[in-house]
Amino acid sequence: MPKITVDGIDYNTEDLSENGKAQLASLQFLEVQMKRLKNEIAVYQTARATYAQALKAELEK
Repeated sequence: MPKITVDGIDYNTEDLSENGKAQLASLQFLEVQMKRLKNEIAVYQTARATYAQALKAELEK
């Protein structure tokens, strides 16, 4: 059974119109992209905090 998962909910695509399938697929794509961006932001924030600590230590010398 083909399905699309959005917000943790599985939708059976066999019962949907082509428009409904396309909309769910778009939502699923956006959900994946949001997760990717959140991960990238977390990496950036960690790197920025590490850089700031190193800079502070260097300036305190």
